[in-house]
Amino acid sequence: MIAKTRHIKDTKKLIGSLPAVRYVDPKYIYLATTNARCSSFELYIKEGDHVNCCQLIGMRHGPFFDQPIHATCSGTFVGYEKHYHRNGKLIDFIKIENDFKDTFDKSCFKRSPEEIAKLSKDEITEIVKNCALVGLGGSSFPTYVKFQTDKKIDVILINAIECEPYITADHRLMLEFPNRVIDGIKYAMQAFDCKKAYICIKSKYKDIKTVYKQLLKEYPDSGIELCCVGNYYPQGWEVEMIRKATGIKLNPGELPSNRGIIDFNVSTIVGLYKAIKYNMPVVKRFVTVTGDGINFPKNFRVRVGTSIKDLIPLCEGYKNPDKEKVFILGGPMMGASVPSDDCIITKTVTSIIIFDKMEFKEEPCVRCGSCVLSCPVHLEPVQIMNAVKVADKERIKKLNPLKCIECGLCAYSCTSKIQVTDYIRKAKIFAKL
Repeated sequence: MIAKTRHIKDTKKLIGSLPAVRYVDPKYIYLATTNARCSSFELYIKEGDHVNCCQLIGMRHGPFFDQPIHATCSGTFVGYEKHYHRNGKLIDFIKIENDFKDTFDKSCFKRSPEEIAKLSKDEITEIVKNCALVGLGGSSFPTYVKFQTDKKIDVILINAIECEPYITADHRLMLEFPNRVIDGIKYAMQAFDCKKAYICIKSKYKDIKTVYKQLLKEYPDSGIELCCVGNYYPQGWEVEMIRKATGIKLNPGELPSNRGIIDFNVSTIVGLYKAIKYNMPVVKRFVTVTGDGINFPKNFRVRVGTSIKDLIPLCEGYKNPDKEKVFILGGPMMGASVPSDDCIITKTVTSIIIFDKMEFKEEPCVRCGSCVLSCPVHLEPVQIMNAVKVADKERIKKLNPLKCIECGLCAYSCTSKIQVTDYIRKAKIFAKL
């Protein structure tokens, strides 16, 4: 019997319970010159220049916004190298040789509680913009844009659901820096003059529940509450999280702010804490290195710009080193595949998942309907796939593939092992023509 796919094999129990390994002193750090949102850049330093940690060294340019580039260590700019980005492309990275002094730029300073309390929404927005804070759950969308809304915000949701399999980076962040999470939420509430915030986690995260229920007793009048949501995938999808946490069902394409809601990933909210408290960009982040292709999966706290190659030995190397590997940056459902471990941890890399490569034979579609039943946005993936195969643009547009959130459930649930999600990605290109 074909049923709706909602649950994916739990791969988190052991690694999520282990403290993160601190690895913040690589010999070199690498900073992307461009990304999926910004296709050009300019650099404010030249080869041989010394830079300080958090120094503004360049600017990425996109169609609608710019993104500042900050050094994430102090050291010397030694040139450019090509490495794989989280978008799967081979691009130029700025290479900085670490001097291991961690000399911070003069732009970083500590604000007192009194100074923070006086900050207006516009001032907080400007700080967030200058610190280049983006969605650290993987979206990389500039956070300051959310702060520019003129809508009244009644509730702030913190997405700590981390619903994809394998990834436990946010889990460790929440357990190891809970006070930073709370303070970041308070700063967001101050900006929006909002009296209510929910920290959304899966109901099964008993360790997080224990820590935050106790911690929130220290903030009795904060308006911050823990909100336990479903244990299914894709519970972390913005629309589904909002529906479960508030009972509000967004219309297709509707902004949450239209319903008085703003949401942030939990790593982003800690980035907000660092920006407001210390005027710092994101310099370090938690990342999961896991999969059946390495010997000992681990969570790390690393400096942004660290090479994945530096972390593999700390996991005791590859299991079955003679076997070809598959490398995924991000989650296995929605992440990007890269050809090798020659990739860099940018701000938005939550994980690197390494599998031994397996060959799957794609069978003909048996029209079982599992992809239709499982699709959270109620598309007809097989119909879209068939339209793509014959390049029927009009049919593709009528099937509305742009609604797809690329959760990967259609491919995951396919009994014939068809990469249905890839066809829908192609359909999106047709639909925009």
